[in-house]
Amino acid sequence: QVQLVASGGGLVQTGGSLRLSCTASGRTFSTAAMGWFRQAPGKEREFVAASSWSGLSVTYADSLKGRFTLSRDIAKNTMYLQMNSLKPEDTAVYYCAAGPQATAISGKYNSWGQGTQVTVSS
Repeated sequence: QVQLVASGGGLVQTGGSLRLSCTASGRTFSTAAMGWFRQAPGKEREFVAASSWSGLSVTYADSLKGRFTLSRDIAKNTMYLQMNSLKPEDTAVYYCAAGPQATAISGKYNSWGQGTQVTVSS
């Protein structure tokens, strides 16, 4: 079992930036990939970005390319999501996840963090 702790959310104005962190512990050697998802009120959870454990292979939701950047610090078992040029529509609870495959399909992940709230004011 892998435990994930997400942090870094907060309130930011339109155009601002935030960096989210997700730290993994436990059976991390069994994890091949990590990802970020988000869920806005009244909407389904949507894919943001995913990475192989090494961080060498990263994929993004097409709509977020160029504004969001996923990175990994393997030594710290931590994944980051740098979010720039934030918009009100980015407001959501952001979740990190771990699993056997870097994919946009949330059901493929078997460990989830608790979520961190990101609110972008207009």
